[in-house]
Amino acid sequence: MRYTNPVVDGDYPDPDVIRVGEDFYMVVSSFNYTPGVPVLHSRNLVEWELINHVFDEIPFERFDKVCEGDGAWAPSIRYHNGKFYCVIPFPDEGVYVSETTDPRGKWSPLRCLIDGKGIIDPCPIWTDGKCYLAVAFAKSRIGFNSCIGLYEVSEDLTECLSESYTIIYDGQKDNPTIEGPKFYKHGEYFYILAPAGGVKRGWQTALRSKDVYGPYESKVILAQNDSSINGPHQGALVDLPDGKWAFIHFQDLNAYGRIVNLQPAVWQGDWVICGEVRDEFPAGTPVYGGEYPVKVKTRYRIPESDNFRGKKLSLIWQTPANKGEGWYSLGGGLRLNCVPSEELLNAVPQVFTTKITRASFVAEVKIEPHFTCDGDEAGFVLTGEEYAYVCVCRQNGENYIKLRYGDADGEERFCNMPMRKKKVVIKIIVENHYHDFDYMFKVNGEVLPYAFDGKAGKWVGAKLGVYARNIAGESGGGFAKFKYFKIK
Repeated sequence: MRYTNPVVDGDYPDPDVIRVGEDFYMVVSSFNYTPGVPVLHSRNLVEWELINHVFDEIPFERFDKVCEGDGAWAPSIRYHNGKFYCVIPFPDEGVYVSETTDPRGKWSPLRCLIDGKGIIDPCPIWTDGKCYLAVAFAKSRIGFNSCIGLYEVSEDLTECLSESYTIIYDGQKDNPTIEGPKFYKHGEYFYILAPAGGVKRGWQTALRSKDVYGPYESKVILAQNDSSINGPHQGALVDLPDGKWAFIHFQDLNAYGRIVNLQPAVWQGDWVICGEVRDEFPAGTPVYGGEYPVKVKTRYRIPESDNFRGKKLSLIWQTPANKGEGWYSLGGGLRLNCVPSEELLNAVPQVFTTKITRASFVAEVKIEPHFTCDGDEAGFVLTGEEYAYVCVCRQNGENYIKLRYGDADGEERFCNMPMRKKKVVIKIIVENHYHDFDYMFKVNGEVLPYAFDGKAGKWVGAKLGVYARNIAGESGGGFAKFKYFKIK
């Protein structure tokens, strides 16, 4: 059985992966989107299913509004004494922990382990009856980066035992912007695997020492070399049931977000080398595919479309802020209520978004408006730092179809035509252009003569989204039913 990279074709940044028995579990960053920190499961590291989120909402009041790019950064997942621990940094609030005995079940409420700004990318390791936490630093919050720090914490991750961090590695000379440390013990050595050099053009570094506090020596173990897999950025080293190893990492594809690739990994002279080992390069080179690392075939996949027939909202949907009461319900479709919201759409919290999972595709929704007030509207958006959307909007007692384009500075309006049917079918047509894409809209079979370039958001790729609101600040009980969401 052979696989082709990426193994997760969607915006799943900063993956961390562990194996427990015959099962692999992955957690990834979610930033300001909720529910937060997606949890994925696999039996072979190739086919993945989305099984849960660690938390439903971010426990800080400011996230009731859109705080773009803040929130849950680069979590780690570990298994110790029968419990799964997820350690999550909030760069402005501190390092928090959630735990569970079942990753598919309820995770415990987030609890603070380290209070303060700028401590990011935490990863624990247990050794000799103690627990240590490797961390990186966000220059925008703490004033410096390119270093790895260490804390001692309690075994159950409830208490920080260090008064402050200890810098155990300074990468400013050889590994600038080193971050995302993942902690391992193999043989006599402690290893920290960490990306350096930046998200788009960096490399993967391994640090090793026989003492947890160092000194650490370094080696570049995976680089782009002559491949087209850029980065290769943050990831996880995974032990396999047969004693072999593999490496999971992300690749930044601009508006498509940060997709997940799988690399082989081998140990050579107490160093692990990831990717393809070739004499002409000192570090491994990313592969485009290979043999399944575990010879097990499953039917796992992450859903792309949604008919809105379930009793709960599908795990593929997230909002850019904590959900408010009365935003939505299910029954005969997804009902989105016209919550008063006069902001630009990129600041509207009740946009239900999902990740882009294909290079070229057509995304389609059917909207049935039930508006009561002028200003009621519902639409279909492709998000990003620049975004565009088609909406149905009630104006002077009549429904109109509008196309809008926006960014942080405002919005432009491109069309305004009466809605002549009770329902509207809106399609977004995406065409791939090597790491980027453009897109256009089709409304009730008619192509609108305007094309837009896809743009990433802050730390995230572009997303597809549906929403309803009242732009006049009225709350008259209007709503829209989304009958389906399809990817073709």
